[in-house]
Amino acid sequence: MTTSANTAEREITVSRLLNAPIALVWEVWTNPDHIKNWWRPNGFTNTITKMEVIPNGLWNLVMHGPDGTDYDNESIFTEVEWQKKIVYHHISGHEFIATILFEERGNQTYLHWQMLFESKEELIRIMNLYNISEGLQQNIEKMEAYLKNL
Repeated sequence: MTTSANTAEREITVSRLLNAPIALVWEVWTNPDHIKNWWRPNGFTNTITKMEVIPNGLWNLVMHGPDGTDYDNESIFTEVEWQKKIVYHHISGHEFIATILFEERGNQTYLHWQMLFESKEELIRIMNLYNISEGLQQNIEKMEAYLKNL
């Protein structure tokens, strides 16, 4: 995947100030026993078969759609900086690079999540197929609600 300095037309981003300490936000993002409870669009469930949050670690999950359709997802973690940054390359179906930044702000955590596509056309194609912008928004909302119950 190539990158350029101007990525605005081929990226989706969401940022949120979470009312939880960085250690807890990191834990719910990197532990499959937690992430399985919030990682999904509305109506979906998932099964995580592998989640190695280390550089070159694999992440395999199946998202189960409300209509019974299964969506296999495979990613490779390319950067992991403890409680600061996670980067993974989604390689199945459609490719993108996701970068999640964690910033401690007292007892809260500022989270910035970016999904970067190869081209503007690829982003548009995937948006038309899956509405991933809405899915990303739902993920962060579900994570926020999950954190409130811990």
